[in-house]
Amino acid sequence: MFIHYLDLSWRSLRRTPLISALMIAAIAVGIGITMTSLSVYHMMSMDPIPHKSDRLFHVQLNTMDEGRTWTTEDNLPYQLTYTDAMNLYNADFPERKTMSMRTGFSVHMNSSEVKPFLEGARATGREFFAMFDLDFVHGASWTENQQINASPVVVINQELNERLFGGENSVGRQIYLDDESYEIIGIVKNWEIHTKYYDLNNGAFNRMEKIFVPFSLVVSKELSSWGNTNGWKFEDVRTFQDHLQSEQFWIQFWAELDTPEEQQIYSDYLRTYLSEQATKGRFERETVQFALRNVNQWLEYNNVVTEDNRVLVGLSFMFLTVCLANILGLMLGKFLRRAPEVGVRRALGASKRQIFAQHLVEVSVLGLLGGLFGIGIAQLGLWGVRQTYSYYSALATMDTYMLLAAPAIAIGACVIAGLYPAWLVCRTTPAIYLKTQ
Repeated sequence: MFIHYLDLSWRSLRRTPLISALMIAAIAVGIGITMTSLSVYHMMSMDPIPHKSDRLFHVQLNTMDEGRTWTTEDNLPYQLTYTDAMNLYNADFPERKTMSMRTGFSVHMNSSEVKPFLEGARATGREFFAMFDLDFVHGASWTENQQINASPVVVINQELNERLFGGENSVGRQIYLDDESYEIIGIVKNWEIHTKYYDLNNGAFNRMEKIFVPFSLVVSKELSSWGNTNGWKFEDVRTFQDHLQSEQFWIQFWAELDTPEEQQIYSDYLRTYLSEQATKGRFERETVQFALRNVNQWLEYNNVVTEDNRVLVGLSFMFLTVCLANILGLMLGKFLRRAPEVGVRRALGASKRQIFAQHLVEVSVLGLLGGLFGIGIAQLGLWGVRQTYSYYSALATMDTYMLLAAPAIAIGACVIAGLYPAWLVCRTTPAIYLKTQ
């Protein structure tokens, strides 16, 4: 019976091509606008590392004097001081933890073949790659000895390797970062994440770094931070050593904690650590304050998905509702024009349920066609977003979920809009139209 209803629906669409085209166009435009905003919102709000987002925790410590205020609601700085980051990193627990910061270099090959260019880099611990699932194509991360000795080694990603070496295995080759020669010890796959959740300082949707160096090089090479540096009191910082020993916040710190028990143990450790630091005179606080936030909690804490994004999605659905209101009027006119035909079918034995189902199948076909055309309009809209706002270029795309959601939303919306016209026409009294025939 369903196949028969599909055949009737197709015949009906062909009998009224203009009205059918108008309804399909209205659905397509509504779905196109809706899916453009919904796709961006979906990419913004999706879990960037779903299989372990509940095991990666960002660490925040309040090492300010009592009464000092910060920009966050809970009065916690986003980052750590160098002193705290190194103390936490050198602790025995947990096994996987890392400090990191954004820096950058002038990259060149000390030859005329490759022109020098500026490139962002990440100075971090060797555990960073395993914690955040960066897979190696060639080579591996630096060793613990290389990290301790601040060896001039570097890990690059595939994109940079393609640019410098044509994609060949470049492990063991040399590149120049500023005026220093570094040995390439590993090549990682391009990091395909849409939210830069591990470092939200300079924008959650900026591109990921292509260069990774041991964090110990920050001290030996006096690498400057390309991220944010904040302080809460006046300090006479004249040298890089003064910067390291200061109470300025400029380093991100993450810990991997696999179980609630480990989370509790680490919380107890942080509480004890802060109490010890207070007794050393670093700051004056009666109440110890810190936070461990997993990936999704950290994204929510930083308002990665703003209220404006939610409002935009709501407005796009309101626009879709306006389109459906127009479709409703067209459906009423079209279905009621067929009332004599429906009356004859009722007289020949068709039930109200069958008439109702037939018309719902027809509006579903309209929704499917409108949804498919709407995907094309959405792709055009997302292209416009990518061209206009490069910051959102990684987000302005439709994944498989959104590609399937577009026709599903279109069909569902059309069925809702078609319920009243279908119900109205199936209540046709056969006798009235038999007399007129």
